[in-house]
Amino acid sequence: MGRSTDPSVDLDDPASIERLFQQTGEVDAIICAAGHVPFKPVTQLTREDYVSGFHGKALAQLDVVRLGLPHVRDGGSITLTTGVTARAAIPTGSAAAMASGAIESFVMAAAGEMPRGIRLNVASPTVLASATHFHDAFPGFPPASDEAVGNLYRRAVEGIETGQTFVLD
Repeated sequence: MGRSTDPSVDLDDPASIERLFQQTGEVDAIICAAGHVPFKPVTQLTREDYVSGFHGKALAQLDVVRLGLPHVRDGGSITLTTGVTARAAIPTGSAAAMASGAIESFVMAAAGEMPRGIRLNVASPTVLASATHFHDAFPGFPPASDEAVGNLYRRAVEGIETGQTFVLD
């Protein structure tokens, strides 16, 4: 869901996330593939940029876990999203790396505490082939097909593993 979907949600607003789950009720799975971070050279990043990146990508997704967990059926799953910046340096990607690393560490640690057999994982794809406007930001990274990325999320949602980061480079 996004700000322009129905129901809409603003991940910067925990009350909006809570309203979304109240409207949708019980679900088998939650996938969060949203977030925003500033992309700037490290020498230009301010404390506010780092805070914005943490809030916009990490904390927003952690709020989805926190607020969505009561709405996931027993044995269901929650899948968060990071990306190539969690494991490889790209120009201007320091804030994204910080936020993505936080998400992956959280999932590894929190998965064992999920109640009712709910699985918690991360999908971490490279740049999408269909997102051509981002290709120049990821020099040397082969773009992944939409189908390959879809299968990555399917594995995270439908598989039996938990606490994992599923990587597609």
